[in-house]
Amino acid sequence: MRLELIPLADAVLPLIRSTSRDLWRYSAANDQGYRMHHGVEFLERAVADPAALVAQGIQAPTPRQVYTVVHKALASSIRVIARADDSSGIIGDACQRLIDLHPRAAAQAGVPRAKLADWVYEFHFDDEVDYFVLDPVAYAPALGDEGLTRLRGRIDALRAQIAPADPDDRFPRSDHREFVVQWFDKRFAVLDRDVQAIIRTHLKDGRVAAWHEDVAEALEEIGEIDLAIAWAERASSFDRGHQSQRAAERWWRLLGEHRPLDLPAAARTILERWPSAGSGARLVAVAGNGMVDDVQTTLESRPAELVRFQLDTMRNPALAWGTAHRLALSDDGLWADLARAYLPLDPVAAIEVQVRLVAISLQVADTRRYRPAVRELVNIRMSAIAAEGTAARAVVDGAISDLRERYRRRPSLIDALDRAKLP
Repeated sequence: MRLELIPLADAVLPLIRSTSRDLWRYSAANDQGYRMHHGVEFLERAVADPAALVAQGIQAPTPRQVYTVVHKALASSIRVIARADDSSGIIGDACQRLIDLHPRAAAQAGVPRAKLADWVYEFHFDDEVDYFVLDPVAYAPALGDEGLTRLRGRIDALRAQIAPADPDDRFPRSDHREFVVQWFDKRFAVLDRDVQAIIRTHLKDGRVAAWHEDVAEALEEIGEIDLAIAWAERASSFDRGHQSQRAAERWWRLLGEHRPLDLPAAARTILERWPSAGSGARLVAVAGNGMVDDVQTTLESRPAELVRFQLDTMRNPALAWGTAHRLALSDDGLWADLARAYLPLDPVAAIEVQVRLVAISLQVADTRRYRPAVRELVNIRMSAIAAEGTAARAVVDGAISDLRERYRRRPSLIDALDRAKLP
């Protein structure tokens, strides 16, 4: 019996839309978001290969039908997120996938260009939400010269409506129209491949590192790689804050893709500005083991980073163990990793650290900690039994006995120990 195929709209829109009044609840919103993503997957397949939908019981749509459903789905998704608790971002991600898909569907469908230009403009003044934007660069194939000219004209008209900022104002002005104009100016600069306009619109007054990186990102987008590398380096050297550190990752990636011979010098610069086990490992990876001593010297003032470097990059748990004691390492999570690595070398010493960490986790009376702690004790005791001799087992059993005595008035903990058949 041949199954009847259903229209694309009937397969997708019920997954996108919702009449639920419970979307303010975190779990309900997440469930709705997962359904929306399922619907978006159908639409992405419809744009890429509409005939493939037949195998899923959906009629192969025409480009115009695909666009109509994508357009309706996008409008519905905006209404959904406006009344949902999207703390997890699941619904927002579905909305963004639809925003990314819409210009492709519009181009395939040959949507009237003037009408599309007006819709792209008016989207930014929807009463539902104002935290999504449409990219004229993505819409350029669908808009063509006619649509882009109309869109530019509407942005220029909007710009004329905005009064100049008063330099005497004590507080910065918050005007959504101004944000929209700034967004389109930036994206039109990219669309025009105008380097000077990109610098002007993205750098603003250059007060923060992120704006320097914005310039680098836009220049990379238009293929001006040398300039993008220079601006990414400038952003990474702006200061030592998190924005500069993020820019350094862009600088590193661009060098790796286009100037690999410059990586050793960049790695050294990054290590000096943000000393860490990761930046040290990166320097060794591109410059060789001859840099190990330099990295250790640089990390000496950061015990956790030095121990992590010695443990993960040098793969020398004995050295890391000595460093941890010499520099009074205070990172319990790192001590746990170090003890596991050191266990084959000195089971007694490693197990002493492991049981100490379990005891620390039990200092606060919290029943949620008891079962994980007991499971850890079981694993530690198994390691002790596997070790040669009885000293390691004696350490564990002594620690368990001490915990039983110290917390004898915690019946839940005692019960957990008994259930695990620990001494």
